[in-house]
Amino acid sequence: MDFHLLLDNLTNPALLFFFLGIAAVQLKSDLRIPENSSKFISLYLLLAIGFKGGQELAHSEFDLEILWSLLFGIFLAVTVPIYSYFILRRKFNVENAGAIAAAYGSVSAVTFVTAISFLELEQIVFSGHMVAVMALMEAPSIMIGLLLIMLFSGNEKKTQIPLKTVLQHALFNGSVLLIIGSLAIGFLASESQAQGIKPFTTDIFKGFLAVFLLDMGITSGKKLNEFIKKGKFALVFSLIIPIVNGSIVAFSSGSFVSSIGNRLLFAILAASASYIAVPAAMKIAVPKANPSIYIPMALAITFPFNITLGMPLYLCIIQNTF
Repeated sequence: MDFHLLLDNLTNPALLFFFLGIAAVQLKSDLRIPENSSKFISLYLLLAIGFKGGQELAHSEFDLEILWSLLFGIFLAVTVPIYSYFILRRKFNVENAGAIAAAYGSVSAVTFVTAISFLELEQIVFSGHMVAVMALMEAPSIMIGLLLIMLFSGNEKKTQIPLKTVLQHALFNGSVLLIIGSLAIGFLASESQAQGIKPFTTDIFKGFLAVFLLDMGITSGKKLNEFIKKGKFALVFSLIIPIVNGSIVAFSSGSFVSSIGNRLLFAILAASASYIAVPAAMKIAVPKANPSIYIPMALAITFPFNITLGMPLYLCIIQNTF
């Protein structure tokens, strides 16, 4: 691995604010980001990245690479939960295995946004259609997770899952709707119209990302303390599966993706885990699944790994196979 690249990533101000948040928890500081402010910033990040992705997509010609990218994203969202589920069943019950599998088949929009910041820092170009790939990967994994739970649970448990409600939530929850809507608006807006809101969508983006990662650090620090008590299997899974998924996709994506930036984003999408959309859906559909297991796995272990060591690792694999 290029240690200069690793050092650049670890000294990224936004990432250092993440570590500051973790340190604040360990030092028992009263540092907090108000909940309403945190929600606003997360919505802003999704809006900005969706809009910029739509602008990029508007200036791109639709070709086979875009089509294959969309299909490959859906393929990952379907297959990752399936094999993850059977690994997880060695230690977890049906409900928890299904919820964790759905989380690791789905994606983390915040990890994706951080990866884009990393690419910009390294001056590596990427395509706007990758935002559409991210948006398409959210819902299928939730559906597969629920289907696995229904398939391997008893009949009595099956009737307790309001599938129609959950599928609607998976397709139209706030994060999915905002990213797809912003992508469409960015696609439709002219270049001069986009220039008018550039100070909002672009100029202040990294500042808001730094504040949001500070908040994520505080949240991760709290979840980490809870997670340590849960056992070694969950810890190993939340580290090994992202490395395996990200490394395989970093290598294999070269067969149909020409851009280094797009390949890195694919690797991050494969390696990341959802801690927003999936928990919200599972809370409705599978109340017996324990959120104190799958949320810390995704947020306190997988997320920090991907944004610190994961991105340089996957980029190293891509550059050595380019």
